[in-house]
Amino acid sequence: MSLKVLNIPTIDFVGKYTYAIIFSVLLISASIFSLTTNGLKLGIDFTGGTLIEVSYQQGVDLAEIRATLAKAKFKGANVQYFGSTNEILIRLEPQSISSAKLSSKIIYLLGDDVDIRRVEFVGPKVGEELTNDGGLAMLYALIGILIYVAVRFEYRFSLGSIAALIHDVIITLGFFSLFQIEFDLTVLAAILAVIGYSLNDTIVAFDRIRENFLSTRHVDTSRIINVALNQTLSRTITTSLTTLLVLLALFFLGGETIHSFALALLIGVVVGTYSSIYVASSMILVLGITKEDLLPSEKEKQAVDTRP
Repeated sequence: MSLKVLNIPTIDFVGKYTYAIIFSVLLISASIFSLTTNGLKLGIDFTGGTLIEVSYQQGVDLAEIRATLAKAKFKGANVQYFGSTNEILIRLEPQSISSAKLSSKIIYLLGDDVDIRRVEFVGPKVGEELTNDGGLAMLYALIGILIYVAVRFEYRFSLGSIAALIHDVIITLGFFSLFQIEFDLTVLAAILAVIGYSLNDTIVAFDRIRENFLSTRHVDTSRIINVALNQTLSRTITTSLTTLLVLLALFFLGGETIHSFALALLIGVVVGTYSSIYVASSMILVLGITKEDLLPSEKEKQAVDTRP
């Protein structure tokens, strides 16, 4: 049976693997360098402390607020605009007083025209636990995916999917590290969502690659992979574009609260789409997957034949 290639694009993805690998290596290297030198700008969810959102009747100067807090011995206070020059976000290190007393003190320091919108407190112990649990959640997700893909397909496919997911996670983390964008629990949730999204894209491509391997004879492995990627290209583009439209709406219209969450998903979807085409597929090509590797063993054939 010959490989059907009618009515599908004829883009030579496999022929561009060398350039794609160089590009990915550069991105990963830059991300790792930034993560090791700059680290992540961890949010209050992980570091512990108090987050206070205040609103003024008119625009205010951040330098004046920082000076006022420093004079009141609030060391390490982080002050930034939150959507507009009227909205201010203040991050304080863990305090020995209650949230209610802290709010009253902040109002006293900043003036009567300030309005406290919200106060969030996370203890240092809780922040440390969230950091550990978040890392373990990501690790467990990757291990579960490794086992699932190995059972459903073949171990080379499993390694390819994990390589693509690690690629996506490192680059997304590297972006947040390079631009020092706050990394909190919502961003961690977005990265876990990116893992699922990227895996879904990869599984679709792997399914078609396996079908093409089993339905054709005497065709070069790189050609089989290339045709499979072209056959799933329209689905990949449609899914990615519709997802990006929703995320762009969240990014620009959703407000500052979910800004980082939407940004992480935007980066992850773009990088995940790229990795499902180039990284995952190039990995199984490099590992030397063949048709024989996907054929059922004699024991499995006998088990199927004896089924009622």
